[in-house]
Amino acid sequence: MTKQKVVVAMSGGVDSSVAAALLKQQGYEVTGMMLRLWSEPGKEEANRCCTPDAMAQARRVAGILDIPFYVIDAKDVFKETVVQYFLDGYARGETPNPCLMCNRKIRWRFLLDHALVLGADFMATGHYVRIQNSDETRSNLQSPRVLLRAVDHSKDQSYVLHVLTQDQLKYALFPVGEYPKPEIRRIAAEFGLPTASRADSQDLCFLAGEDYRNFLQRHIPEILEPGEIVTTNGEIVGQHTGLANYTIGQRKGLNVASPVPLYVITKHATRNTLIVGTADELGFTELAARDVNWISGDAPHEPFRALVKIRYSAKEVEAWIDPTEADQVSVKFDAPVRDVTAGQAAVFYQGEVMLGGGIIT
Repeated sequence: MTKQKVVVAMSGGVDSSVAAALLKQQGYEVTGMMLRLWSEPGKEEANRCCTPDAMAQARRVAGILDIPFYVIDAKDVFKETVVQYFLDGYARGETPNPCLMCNRKIRWRFLLDHALVLGADFMATGHYVRIQNSDETRSNLQSPRVLLRAVDHSKDQSYVLHVLTQDQLKYALFPVGEYPKPEIRRIAAEFGLPTASRADSQDLCFLAGEDYRNFLQRHIPEILEPGEIVTTNGEIVGQHTGLANYTIGQRKGLNVASPVPLYVITKHATRNTLIVGTADELGFTELAARDVNWISGDAPHEPFRALVKIRYSAKEVEAWIDPTEADQVSVKFDAPVRDVTAGQAAVFYQGEVMLGGGIIT
């Protein structure tokens, strides 16, 4: 019987290494593939997702598992899509999450296309998420596929995968989503993989550990022009040093004299003003989201109840979701929610199922 072929997106980390090991153990014909991503010219440190050390670790893992390993040049497409998305978002006064664009256009389009050219039946990543067919019959790959939270909720990465479509999911495998993180490290040690104790990467890869504001200063210095700090009732109370220097909900560092603590409520990029208010004004009872992707491929036609995450590390909150158009929704929370930030994603859940999500406007 011919083995099914799977390409594993490798990063030199423990999760993708174990994904490759588990799939080979399960009888797949496994190939490792790593992307060489863009980093700033002249910077000493490479992109954190493809440092020389990470690449060497991935090659070592491939050698131990006795699988082919390829490196694909994605520098130009990464810069044109992910990095530009990051810069454009800040230019609009938003706080973008470039990992969303990376999953949409780099991993699950650019890399998937390369995997399919190699003749792969599937592509796998080390994301902590689970997948199943809607009829729960794994052999029927024609049925719609459903994304579930990972077994280990503390590591769940379904938030950043709300961008995937059925056309992409029919090729997707997520082997580590069935395990808690400590078990993944134990499995890596059992296979003798050098990544077993490798620390997880948390920062944006192309910043190489640098403060994002320094990066913006070099690439779009115009968005760091000073402007007015204004209260919600229109009173000018100070000067900001550039909208990108502030985050929604921020209190410290405003340098505003006030008898009560003031927080960043929102930003107005067109007027270059920073809007501040009291703690009572921080909560939002609703939001709108654009570019909504529904995992099922079909947009709901009626309002429905769901849990909503407004950023990767946020706790889910209860809300009504009203699909105003196929790719737009209005979200009404049961109780005021703090730190609703334009540019981040609002992602919708019912139980373990992730339904989809869109970008907060």
